[in-house]
Amino acid sequence: MRPLPPSDCPLPEKTALENVPDRYSIYNEKEKNPEESINILEKSYGGEETSRSTLANGAWKQDSLLHQNPAATAHTKETETYRKKVAEQTYFCKQLAKRKWQLYKNYCGETVALFKNKVFSALFIAIFLFDVGGFPPSLLMEDVARSSNLKEEEFIMPLISIIGIMTAVGKLLLGILADFKWINTLYLYIATLILMGLALCAIPFAKTYVTLAILSGTLGFLTGNWSIFPYVTTKTVGIEKLAHAYGILMFFAGLGNSLGPPIVGWFYDWTQTYDIAFFFSGFCVLLGGFILLLASLPPWETRNKQLPKPAPAAFVYKVASNV
Repeated sequence: MRPLPPSDCPLPEKTALENVPDRYSIYNEKEKNPEESINILEKSYGGEETSRSTLANGAWKQDSLLHQNPAATAHTKETETYRKKVAEQTYFCKQLAKRKWQLYKNYCGETVALFKNKVFSALFIAIFLFDVGGFPPSLLMEDVARSSNLKEEEFIMPLISIIGIMTAVGKLLLGILADFKWINTLYLYIATLILMGLALCAIPFAKTYVTLAILSGTLGFLTGNWSIFPYVTTKTVGIEKLAHAYGILMFFAGLGNSLGPPIVGWFYDWTQTYDIAFFFSGFCVLLGGFILLLASLPPWETRNKQLPKPAPAAFVYKVASNV
């Protein structure tokens, strides 16, 4: 952090910072505010006046030093150059930190604006609960089959393979359904959540391989709703905010994937059966689906405002004749 000792090697013409083209620099000189420029000019003008007075007062000292010790003069110039570069780089770092802070501030503001959208908030809860409850079946279906005392000879195909194949089929078919204009993709996604929750709750009642295979295929097919999730997010927040919103949702989806299997394993360690574990998983997915459904339905006040008001009843009065 101290100035290097003077050397006989010539100084480089330009520093690495000065050699960077303007298009690669993060801070652009044109983006300075007029007030900042005025303050900088005033400071520089004041610094020049101070330096001039200092030079006038100590001119005889510098003249004597020039004639007495040229090495000291060179060292003084290098020190002044070093201080100038440090001042320039410090100013650059301050402007860079100010710009980054503004970016973080804007990001936080946009995040708060996203959560003010009730459908996005419900989608955030639904995707978290879906990954808490929907991810464990792909890991534990084989253990569920063994706990039901099924013989290995009955296993025509591994249950995990059935889930994987049907997931691919579900992604394809659900993506095709989302392309139809007469299908509301958000309601389609909600339907997959509710059906998946019911299938998870039905797993404890399955005692044969065929039943478990059917439920595994159903779960795999409904897990294919990942193919329509980006489209649902786009319809909820718009294409401009898709990257921001999708990143937040994927973070909490990953958090749900991390929490789901340990929670289900804890239920098994507690009860020595998978029944309560899959009831819990099904409840989580169902809860997320119903929350998203309630948030996506138009409120009753809006419906009442849109309904045409009945015309006021007209009454005809006749003057009674005088008898």
